[in-house]
Amino acid sequence: MIQAGWRRVDPRLATVDGALALIAVVVIVQMWLLTATLESWLAGHHGVALPAALASGGLCAVAVALLLVVNRADRRAREERDLGRDGA
Repeated sequence: MIQAGWRRVDPRLATVDGALALIAVVVIVQMWLLTATLESWLAGHHGVALPAALASGGLCAVAVALLLVVNRADRRAREERDLGRDGA
């Protein structure tokens, strides 16, 4: 039951919120990976750089995919809102 003064929330907003939270986690992991890799590189462990770069590229691809999900959900929500406005 919805209380007076409350509005229903579009379920796509939960998808957007979840995807944005995952993007934030991915970016934080990338920053940690960069820090750990730089520390290893400066300590003379040069073999870590390539695997870390590949992992960072994979994390970047995940973040871009999540961003596309957010954009697609936002676009659909705006289109449906605009169609509802035109039909009224």
